[in-house]
Amino acid sequence: MREGPDLASLASLIGDPARANMLTALMSGMALTAGELAREANVTAQTASTHLGKLKDARLVVVEVQGRHRYFRLAGQDVAGALEGLMELAARTGRMRTRPGPRDQEMRQARVCYDHLAGEAGVAMHEAFVSQGLVVATSDGLGLSASGRSHFLAEGIDLALLERRGKTVCRACLDWSERRHHLAGPLGAQLLQLVFRRGWARRDEGGRTVRFSANGRQAFQAFCHRNNRDGEAPNSAAISS
Repeated sequence: MREGPDLASLASLIGDPARANMLTALMSGMALTAGELAREANVTAQTASTHLGKLKDARLVVVEVQGRHRYFRLAGQDVAGALEGLMELAARTGRMRTRPGPRDQEMRQARVCYDHLAGEAGVAMHEAFVSQGLVVATSDGLGLSASGRSHFLAEGIDLALLERRGKTVCRACLDWSERRHHLAGPLGAQLLQLVFRRGWARRDEGGRTVRFSANGRQAFQAFCHRNNRDGEAPNSAAISS
């Protein structure tokens, strides 16, 4: 009996046409529902559930619960790396990935998610703060570094008040349309109010859409990337007109 990794078993999991299409769809970096993945694989919902169970048991995908929905994403960069070699073959299948989330382009760019900023703008802000080391991973999820505390205090955010409320200061929330994380929690709520208070954007009356002015977009991008050493905003097109 040979010892070592069971390549045949793993290849069998990835090689099934339906599961291969599901995994390829998840290479986009987005989290997708079982229904969306069923359409990608052209199988029934029941069959998709069976396939996803096998992929989850094999630790190729993980599940994230957001409200009433369950989203699937690749289990890690190592899985994505293993699939990269199959992308050329997958491209020949001509399958189009599902475009999830709100159809309204302005809703996709910026909207209110409960009490914080979501959409492309919210995701860009979260990723900018993480890349600059202001927001860091902790055992409880997310937290602020020393430089992060100094940064937000200087912007007028009362961190002591947020901490006295006994809640986690910030947390990641899976974005409905981007399927990446934006910044939530008390800090996320305060940052949205800061955007409104400084006049960078306004919220549609009776709706969720957040509309940035031209000057507001520039000010928001500068705020998000202020600590970048090169002074550039790598995601400057995230809040496009």
